[in-house]
Amino acid sequence: MLIRENLIFNIAFTVFLLSAAIQLFYYFFFFLSAGLSGKAAQSHDYKPVSVIICARNEEKNLRLYLTSVLEQDYPDFEVIVVNDCSEDNSYNVLGELLPAYPHLRISNIARDPKFTHNKKFAQFIGIKAAKNELLLFTDADCHPESDNWIRGMVDGFDEKTDFVLGYGGYSSEKGLLNKYIRFDTMMIALQYFGMALRGMPYMGVGRNLAYRRSVFFKNKGFGQHSHLLSGDDDLFVNKHANRQNTAVETSRETHTRSVPSRTFAEFFRQKRRHLTTAPHYRLRDRIILIAEPATRLLFYISFIILSFSRFWPYAVAIFAGRMIVQSVTFKFAVKKFNEPGIFKYSLLFDIFSPFLNLAFYLSNYLQSPGKNQWK
Repeated sequence: MLIRENLIFNIAFTVFLLSAAIQLFYYFFFFLSAGLSGKAAQSHDYKPVSVIICARNEEKNLRLYLTSVLEQDYPDFEVIVVNDCSEDNSYNVLGELLPAYPHLRISNIARDPKFTHNKKFAQFIGIKAAKNELLLFTDADCHPESDNWIRGMVDGFDEKTDFVLGYGGYSSEKGLLNKYIRFDTMMIALQYFGMALRGMPYMGVGRNLAYRRSVFFKNKGFGQHSHLLSGDDDLFVNKHANRQNTAVETSRETHTRSVPSRTFAEFFRQKRRHLTTAPHYRLRDRIILIAEPATRLLFYISFIILSFSRFWPYAVAIFAGRMIVQSVTFKFAVKKFNEPGIFKYSLLFDIFSPFLNLAFYLSNYLQSPGKNQWK
């Protein structure tokens, strides 16, 4: 019995050391690089830009947020709103704005019972209508954090750059769910910014993403992923972005804010939809993305086991070391991405999130979220 017990503790300690080493690698190599990334110098090369927003039944959000895009401090840009089969008053809201904003353009898609489509089709209509080479994407429920949003995102482009990844956060509201949503968004940003900075871009977010129109058509648009609910942002980046053609913009004035989910059920549906794209990532990216939460689970589970063994002083010391590195990283990230009020919950969320994400993945396997729906 004693021999078996010692064997279990020895295995647990080995697992603990390996998982701790992998966790520290992620923090030092990916997460800290994103949290510490600097602001690019502002240029005065004002390249013309087309901002594309797809909207379906977004009357309220168009009233609230569209002017913050239309009134950006930038000399040469158009805003294309694709009003996709809306059944509310979106068409009239856009019509009211047209006289005051001549750079606003509207593309309407009429409802056709014989032709159902997802957001990618609306995105394609907007891209086709754009007159400029540089395309900047956001959503109808988003607003830029400053009137220099376009300026900052466009500044990421040079002659070699095809993609610029920006931060799309959620508005700060009361409640633990809102804090978790913002923590989850921040952690995802640390991943995709950190991997892009290390020469391995794998995704962007459609709430704040820019790329070249010529790249879209050269690569036949959304191609083989056109039927999926999500992927107009992450799968397009995953397939075509690389070390040489991708830049990141993390400065606060380039951030956007979206309306967050107000209920867990709504958040659950949103996460399930987003996770439908994960199996279509490159194998390298899937391994990197799975290894972090998997080793995090092993780290916490093995730590609990070791708390009842002779290894507990070493386990506590290593746990404390990781927590220090983690806390420093989160401090930088909270400041970088302007996410107040979540730092004190970060350890709790760090433990809880792998279990929750596992539930999202399992739910997708057990029940298909469907196809050809507008996200």
